[in-house]
Amino acid sequence: MEQDKQHTALLVMDMQAGILANYPKETAPLVENVKKAIDHARKEGIPVIYVVVGFRNGFPEISMRNKGFSAIKDRMANANLEDWMKVHDSVAPQGSEVTVYKRRISAFAGSDLEVILRAQEIRHMVLTGIATSGVVLSTLREAADKDYQLSVLADACYDADEEIHRVLTTKLFPRQADVMNVDEWVGKK
Repeated sequence: MEQDKQHTALLVMDMQAGILANYPKETAPLVENVKKAIDHARKEGIPVIYVVVGFRNGFPEISMRNKGFSAIKDRMANANLEDWMKVHDSVAPQGSEVTVYKRRISAFAGSDLEVILRAQEIRHMVLTGIATSGVVLSTLREAADKDYQLSVLADACYDADEEIHRVLTTKLFPRQADVMNVDEWVGKK
């Protein structure tokens, strides 16, 4: 499908120093591919929107009933949350680029992402980030339900489980999105 740059945004999701630090060697190619996608978007005048998962000190947003996030609460009790939420320097926002703060896995959960998308008349989102089975999957499914046009840059997404990444990008995501690599997206006009 032809790309309408005027109504497209690149989402850079959970590319936080604190998250990437868990997989330093494995995510080096991811960071390079996301950087290439960001450079292309900036050159083409496509808005880059950063999505960061974050919490207040003491984690008042996290319920003990939430299995995944309550484990984070325990593990990060003494962490500097400001440093943990900071976007990795290699792909950090510039100028007036927007950063959206979410409280759960989907980029929409507890954030003002939808308000930003409406205000900028964005109808097509190009998704990147970590993890493929986390923020990318949850955001894709919710955005599809909200009738957004979607693209996923498969090599600008990462999951610690390579098989899950493969299944999602080759079998599930194509049902609701155009899936391609960064070089393919950069080559599209």
